[in-house]
Amino acid sequence: MVYLLKFGASWILPPGLFIILLVVLTFYLSRLNFKLSLIVGFWTLIFYLMCTGLVADKTMGWLEQKYPPPTQADLKSADVIIMLGGGAIRDSQDVDGEGTLCASPANRLLTAVRLQKMLDMPILLSGGQVYSDSGAEALIALRILQTLNVPSEKILLETKSVNTTQNAIFSAQILREKNFHKPILVTSAFHMRRAVLNFQQQGFEVIPYPSDFLVPRDPKFHYTKLRPQVEALLLNVTVMQEVLRTTVTELFKL
Repeated sequence: MVYLLKFGASWILPPGLFIILLVVLTFYLSRLNFKLSLIVGFWTLIFYLMCTGLVADKTMGWLEQKYPPPTQADLKSADVIIMLGGGAIRDSQDVDGEGTLCASPANRLLTAVRLQKMLDMPILLSGGQVYSDSGAEALIALRILQTLNVPSEKILLETKSVNTTQNAIFSAQILREKNFHKPILVTSAFHMRRAVLNFQQQGFEVIPYPSDFLVPRDPKFHYTKLRPQVEALLLNVTVMQEVLRTTVTELFKL
């Protein structure tokens, strides 16, 4: 009954409500202009599929599984951990002050700090303040690491970058200054391909350590995955954005 209620509720709220309205419009147009109704019906179907977890599991899963976790031998060959920022809130209340990381970078930080504890190597926090009302990502992450008792001498900061390209450029400068050669790169699994490419363009072959997974590795079918969801639409849009940005990076080295 719980699943059935969720399925039904999805059709009276956006985007399900919009899909129903588009279906009604398609039937109305079929009486006036059949070709136009086919076009509207086709894009309604595409929009519906983009809003389903069934499709999002496949598209996001394809993107997230590009890089498997490295082996222990790979990790032992590294000399530094790089964690990329991905959004922060400047004035939100936190346990030990103001400013918090958004969900994705918070998950990345959890992975990075566990690696740091396990490998006892420096961690480079990369990420600046993107907007006037957003948080300084590396500085907020620094405060959290200090709360988690990571030694200050094990923490490096890169605070100027506002996108992935700049993450790689400014981090590469620090890596060269500190004589690091084999970094472990921690970022969200969906973001890893583009991040690796940017670091390659700076002359560094990183060890990818994907984190912040958004879909199961082996998703199972359930009829509720056919209901329209904003979350599923967001996952599919994220995949399209990453594919587009990665393509641009490969073609224009941006």
